[in-house]
Amino acid sequence: MSGWADERGGEGDGRIYVGNLPTDVREKDLEDLFYKYGRIRDIELKNRHGLVPFAFVRFEDPRDAEDAIYGRNGYDYGQCRLRVEFPRTYGGRGGWPRGGRNGPPTRRSDFRVLVSGLPPSGSWQDLKDHMREAGDVCYADVQKDGMGMVEYLRKEDMEYALRKLDDTKFRSHEVGPHLLLRSLYLDHST
Repeated sequence: MSGWADERGGEGDGRIYVGNLPTDVREKDLEDLFYKYGRIRDIELKNRHGLVPFAFVRFEDPRDAEDAIYGRNGYDYGQCRLRVEFPRTYGGRGGWPRGGRNGPPTRRSDFRVLVSGLPPSGSWQDLKDHMREAGDVCYADVQKDGMGMVEYLRKEDMEYALRKLDDTKFRSHEVGPHLLLRSLYLDHST
């Protein structure tokens, strides 16, 4: 199994993931964004207070889902750059595979951002939630000294995070200082 489908659906059933949505998004907004790609069967909006909203949109025809991904991934929607792709789940429970029972995800990339200014009680989950505003975070970890590291799947997401999230207020259960970001990416292609 490639990891791109779960028991609730995925690539073959017309279901897509829509991430990096604005906090005030409504189901009607999603319908307006995607209706032109085909008949929508269902919209499942996840908008918990304090987290970046995301949604699953299911089309009647799986080919329409492919068209929606092609047409809307990377689309600037207000102040947000949408992430639209087939949902990823592993092992039937959803989410990235974990390094341990409560450890950070183990998938890694070269698109790293060093984060400073984290509050002492900030967790890797809090950091990942904050940084996913810029794109798909595949790894996040924090140290006790207020430092953390985040890795993105795509270079463009890392660059967008550096522009959008540098000097932002860290949102967690404890209000912290402003975060300072620095890229750790070394371009080996030149």
